[in-house]
Amino acid sequence: MYKFEVYKDKAGEFRFRFKASNGETMFSSEGYKAKASAMSAIESIKKNAPEATVVDETKASA
Repeated sequence: MYKFEVYKDKAGEFRFRFKASNGETMFSSEGYKAKASAMSAIESIKKNAPEATVVDETKASA
């Protein structure tokens, strides 16, 4: 099961990580001063991610 984990870092900021069903961290967030901001970011990702596109910036321009 995929999941978001919310935690506090050493600096006291709230962060989250997204974990795959095998427990591997797929990505983590920036730090947020308020837990509500971290939770809002999670909700935004859950709502908008299915529409996200992939931009490959490693391709050489012609």
